[in-house]
Amino acid sequence: MRRRDLLLAAPAMAAPPPFQLVDVTRAAGIDFTHHTGGFGSRYLPETMGPGCAFLDYDNDGWLDILLVNGQDWPGHPQRPSTLKLYRNNRNGTFSDVTRAAGLDVSMYGLGVAVADYNNDGFPDLYITGVGQSRLFRNTGRGTYVDATASSGLGNRSAFSTSALWFDFDRDGHLDLFVCNYVRWSPEQDVFCSLDGKAKSYCTPEAYRGNTCWLFRNRGDGTFEDVTAKSGLFDASSKSLGVAMLDFDQDGWADLIVANDTQPNKLYRNNRDGTFREMAVRNGIAFGDDGRARAGMGVDAGDFRRTGREGIAITNFDNEMMGLYESTGGGFVDIAAATGIAAASRARLGFGCLFFDADLDGHLDLLAVNGHIDDSVRNLQRGMSYAQPPHLFWNDRAGKFRDIGAEIGPDFLKPKVGRGLAIGDFDRDGDLDVLMTTNHGPAYLYRNDLANGNKSIRFRLEGRKSNRDGIGAVVKIDDASGTQMRRIRSGSSYLSSSALPATFGVGAQTYIKRATIEWPSGRNDEFKNLPTARTYLCVEGEAPRPLDYR
Repeated sequence: MRRRDLLLAAPAMAAPPPFQLVDVTRAAGIDFTHHTGGFGSRYLPETMGPGCAFLDYDNDGWLDILLVNGQDWPGHPQRPSTLKLYRNNRNGTFSDVTRAAGLDVSMYGLGVAVADYNNDGFPDLYITGVGQSRLFRNTGRGTYVDATASSGLGNRSAFSTSALWFDFDRDGHLDLFVCNYVRWSPEQDVFCSLDGKAKSYCTPEAYRGNTCWLFRNRGDGTFEDVTAKSGLFDASSKSLGVAMLDFDQDGWADLIVANDTQPNKLYRNNRDGTFREMAVRNGIAFGDDGRARAGMGVDAGDFRRTGREGIAITNFDNEMMGLYESTGGGFVDIAAATGIAAASRARLGFGCLFFDADLDGHLDLLAVNGHIDDSVRNLQRGMSYAQPPHLFWNDRAGKFRDIGAEIGPDFLKPKVGRGLAIGDFDRDGDLDVLMTTNHGPAYLYRNDLANGNKSIRFRLEGRKSNRDGIGAVVKIDDASGTQMRRIRSGSSYLSSSALPATFGVGAQTYIKRATIEWPSGRNDEFKNLPTARTYLCVEGEAPRPLDYR
């Protein structure tokens, strides 16, 4: 950007943000409290928190909410706890349909990945956790059935965290990538202490790492473990977050994995069923000091509008968030130059997401924070257990401004933040926020946008490609230039956002062109589309405006 453009762009962002994030949790009927199962022994999984998801489980065009929960530890019963599914009542409220949907299941759950793995038109669920993670197949009749055993995903006990669906071999069937953290069980629990007396929660250095898993979808409802032959086996990893991207822009899905106290991993898809790890040579394995940071959440997005995806990674306190800009030949951490590093230094970040909060056509960055130990305030000056979230507003001139204090008093309240997802639950065109906390409530924030900006949204339906269109790249050309979004599952931390691609277009009433690059290799192009609408784009067909935005 030229100097003159910088001078013109910067003053405009000094005004108050044109939106508020309003806490509507109670009014919406979301009544949820995360249960860690803690009974005093301070087991490591109790620090992790739950994930969350926006999904349309019944295909009625309205986003529903899924919240993951923990459970009691064996021999220490306290209270029953299960997953929670809330159906959107289409009037700003939700109803608890967990039992009716067959999801009143007790497990030590952590993360959720949502996608239609069997291409039948209904979103399925993979719930990660301590012990056996579980696959729930959507019957299409408002219920789920446990398909863990029949799919071949059973008999695998681990400490599993984030997961995502993607079609790594581009055969039209969604494959499953699962992050595993460390080798821990109640029997292997290590005594750690901050003061030499009382037991505290251990850091991951106390335990051996574990490999992530890759399961190839055979297309018949079953999966094959291809972790080893794909080149992804790595028992040193301690993985918490994963996001899909195409960093070399060859049309094949790559992965960025956030590791806790181990180097981050960047897996390049070799297009032959294998991956090559390339984080060191691309500048995202370590911090600027050459040491591995404690990576938690991760997301990828074209926040510079260059056509190349950058990466955000949340880290431990005093380590700062990482914000990596793609140079075309690698990545450069620009967190310090953009203002994100200083603002995030005293926070311990978890979920993070790029999204266009004010629909101005530029991606903003949202991150939730919270410490792992409630005694930290007594041991570390200026550090708190509950911490305010960040909303970094993209100033369109190369920097981000933390406007968390300006977008509503409820949003800035300190929380022990963990999971984070975005989606338009009230169908007004802007993106709302779902957030979870550790051993606390979930929060639903409605985005009240007051600047009149419009959006255009694309819901994809693959034919040769996977039904959800995951991995597809959607681009629009309008008066301000080109924007791109990737249809993706996963990212953030333990969570899944709504799949459709949302573009902010300001006051524009139409866009010049939209293109879709499908995983199958097909490209579709559409011209002169009116904005303030949602379009259903079936692979190979003309877009159809839906009866909602």
